[in-house]
Amino acid sequence: MASDSRLEDTRIIDSSGNVFVDLGFPPHEAEVYALRSELMNRLEQLMRERGWSTAESAVRLNIGIARAAELMCGKWQNFSLETLVTLAARAGL
Repeated sequence: MASDSRLEDTRIIDSSGNVFVDLGFPPHEAEVYALRSELMNRLEQLMRERGWSTAESAVRLNIGIARAAELMCGKWQNFSLETLVTLAARAGL
């Protein structure tokens, strides 16, 4: 059986607590990404817990259906931190 050299080079390192820092983003940028990701996760979880459809989410958050669909699919990179904070406030988070 041949040895896979990729496995030989595999190392486990401790996480910094921010996956974006671990991926090499500058600390200030990594923090914004982490905040955006966290808000997106909380909004998505809230919408699912409340049983909101995409259309209902759009109405309740005062956004278009396409944006609500992006939100429900977890496309955090399509939302600024400011937008996510606004949506979280509208949702009562």
